[in-house]
Amino acid sequence: MAYMSEGAEGLRSIPALLKRNVSQFGGKPAYREKEFGIWQSWTWEETSAEIEALALGLLNLGVNRGDYVAVIGRNRPTLYWSIVAAQMCGAIPVPLYQDAVAEEMEYVLDHCGARFVVAADQEQVDKVIEIQDDLHQFEHMIYVDPRGMRKYDHRTLHEFSHVQEQGRAARDEFMAELEARRGSLGYDDTCVMLYTSGTTGKPKGVVLSNRNIIETAKASSEFDHLGPGEEVLAYLPMAWVGDFIFSIGQAYWTGFCVNCPESADTMMTDLREIAPSYYFAPPRVFETQLTQIMIRMEDASPLKRRMFHHFMAHARRVGPRILDGKPVGAWDRAKYALGEWLVYGPLKNTLGFSRVRVGYTAGEAIGPEIFDFYRALGINLKQLYGQTEASVFITQQPDHEVRPDTVGVPSPGVELRIDESGEVFYRSPGVFVEYYKNVDSTADTKDPEGWVATGDAGFIEEGSGHLRIIDRAKDVGKMADGALFAPKYVENKLKFYPNILEAVVFGAGRDRCCAFINIDLTAVGNWAERNNIAYGSYQELAGHPQVLDMIEGHVEETNASIAEDEMLSGCQVHRFLVLHKELDADDGELTRTRKVRRKIIGEKFADLVTALYDGSESIYTETEVTYEDGRKGKIRATLEIRDAKVVPVAPRAAVAAE
Repeated sequence: MAYMSEGAEGLRSIPALLKRNVSQFGGKPAYREKEFGIWQSWTWEETSAEIEALALGLLNLGVNRGDYVAVIGRNRPTLYWSIVAAQMCGAIPVPLYQDAVAEEMEYVLDHCGARFVVAADQEQVDKVIEIQDDLHQFEHMIYVDPRGMRKYDHRTLHEFSHVQEQGRAARDEFMAELEARRGSLGYDDTCVMLYTSGTTGKPKGVVLSNRNIIETAKASSEFDHLGPGEEVLAYLPMAWVGDFIFSIGQAYWTGFCVNCPESADTMMTDLREIAPSYYFAPPRVFETQLTQIMIRMEDASPLKRRMFHHFMAHARRVGPRILDGKPVGAWDRAKYALGEWLVYGPLKNTLGFSRVRVGYTAGEAIGPEIFDFYRALGINLKQLYGQTEASVFITQQPDHEVRPDTVGVPSPGVELRIDESGEVFYRSPGVFVEYYKNVDSTADTKDPEGWVATGDAGFIEEGSGHLRIIDRAKDVGKMADGALFAPKYVENKLKFYPNILEAVVFGAGRDRCCAFINIDLTAVGNWAERNNIAYGSYQELAGHPQVLDMIEGHVEETNASIAEDEMLSGCQVHRFLVLHKELDADDGELTRTRKVRRKIIGEKFADLVTALYDGSESIYTETEVTYEDGRKGKIRATLEIRDAKVVPVAPRAAVAAE
């Protein structure tokens, strides 16, 4: 393919890739965005013109080489253009999580010393204005959506389109400077700075170079044979490294089209309309979609329900084998083809997966049952393992070597090793440069030879070379009897059930495992409606005796499954409670990427943990919560604690774990 022929070495920055794409794919779509229900499209030539006008406008505002330019908002072409325009000026883009509260934004903006902010709309502008007096280096803010902005003080506030207009007007004055800056971008210059989600403390600024991003984008694109004809949907947070590598790195390397949905509310509709060929989603998205499917099946007619369950049972048995090119009998293939016509095809079309050629999930371990469900439909869903510090890719699953219990083989150019404690280390061209202003953390994470500590425990299988991740190294421990404790393994099994949104398992150093559980309000609410159960709030539904009975059944089924794993059979859940509130990032219980902050939850709900282990049958608790408008309040509840049946296991299981 012509677009691969130059090699990464000849293209040393994202702006250089943009220039290459204009010459090779000039008239092909680079971006689409749905606005007011209509898809707008920009070719690579039009994209380049928009980015250049913005870059000239930034120079006109005084952007210097090395300045930090923060970008805040949902996925929109204008914000992606802002990232590349900043790079073109020799500045460093810093995407922020759009749902972060002002206090979280203040830390990042102050830490990186951003002089300029590009904000999507009034909501994001208001957050920055709230904290701007404490940001000593902040000078100018550019907003994209002018709605609600007319009466604001515009001395340091600029409309995106006006900055572009001023850039075009000043073209003769600044074009030579822009060309000089674009031409001087080196392979080891900073491409982007992305902040970690902060599961254990303050977020760290991860500095990624052009080399990191381009080499990783090239290798991962070649691994899955990605080309300029791919369609992707950009809906994940722009501050997350996954979105950056897919929507900037791979998109600019291969020349494929990035599609931006109208809003989070229309995402599923937009997904169906685009029907992407290359798709990524964290496990939570696949879990939510499966929950919706199961809810719809419960509401379907008896005939449709029977047909769905009959053909899905067949799909689970032969679908993954057909997908992997393994031998399957003629009758099974014929029945699967009938199922494709009656069930699988319509279901994939409803989900927006009818054209997916390569699908990935990562970020958290996905439940094997959930993973197998999608592959049974014929969707080429695979797992990858990555980190911000790796420019995403550490391992990937090759086609026809896909299993739910591994995360694949090392990505091209990646080396792996496991140290004596079982922690996974890697090094690759994608390894980050440093943590910004944090020499000690950089040295703790990356050694002088370039090996990076992942913080995850795992092992490499003999023969296949696949990596298996057990859990976070800091979370893996031993129970009082010496049996292995791996909470994430149990939590993922519990979350397979559509009624369970989140689970937090405790047990390190103790004689048994206990769990907090969050119900899924949509799934359980639908179930309550069908069973004529009245409720007035999440808290009331979560504490309903019939809901607790249902969750108890799920826990006991999970225990039976865990008991089959000799190494982890000691992790069965003996007692549980259903929390009176959803775990929330605004309350500090989850990260912005919705990862559980286990230590904080254990400390915040210490009274509940104590009650799980001291034999209490119920516990009264008060919890501070943050409302959407930022106000604080308290929720009071008396929670029932339930015992769950566990499957007896032979003592040798504990010995084997040592």
